[in-house]
Amino acid sequence: MKLPLLSGKEICKTLAKIGYFKVKQRGSHIRLKCPGRKSVTVPDYKEVSRGPLRKILRDAEISDEEFLKLLNK
Repeated sequence: MKLPLLSGKEICKTLAKIGYFKVKQRGSHIRLKCPGRKSVTVPDYKEVSRGPLRKILRDAEISDEEFLKLLNK
């Protein structure tokens, strides 16, 4: 299944469902932290392409399928 094109804010909202929270923002990049997981940086763009989204998911240690389930909750 293909990952959808999402905005940075939508990605942040979805990651918040598994415990990520905003630590800081510098320019158009939002830094998120989660206890027990790697920190991730999400670009605050209207549309984040699939490559950077895959990198964010890899850093957050969640699969595409898990992310899509969280997105639909």
